[in-house]
Amino acid sequence: MKAGEAEWAPENVYLPAPRPGGDAWVDIDRATGEVTGEVTDRGWISYLNDLHKGRNSGGEWSLFIDVFAFACLVFGITGLFLLWLHSAKRKSTWPLVGAGLAIPAAIAIIYIH
Repeated sequence: MKAGEAEWAPENVYLPAPRPGGDAWVDIDRATGEVTGEVTDRGWISYLNDLHKGRNSGGEWSLFIDVFAFACLVFGITGLFLLWLHSAKRKSTWPLVGAGLAIPAAIAIIYIH
């Protein structure tokens, strides 16, 4: 169910309003008209995690993180191209690039369970 889509039942109407780092909802009793609701906050780590994943953050944010990811790929590829251009003069280029890949990979393999 998306944000803003009401869930209709014979006895009530439920309106979810998820957001990054939290949640909110409103429940309307159809017989009495009584309205109840709740807003929850899961903290700033959850907020940043949801923004990182694009969860419940809207289409504009999703587009932004996709464009940003594409820009990171372009910068990375052009950086490798520049390394390739200058590697003939600097013999340590490719061993350092290899170490820059191998060391984080080894740390991840050893310490991430």
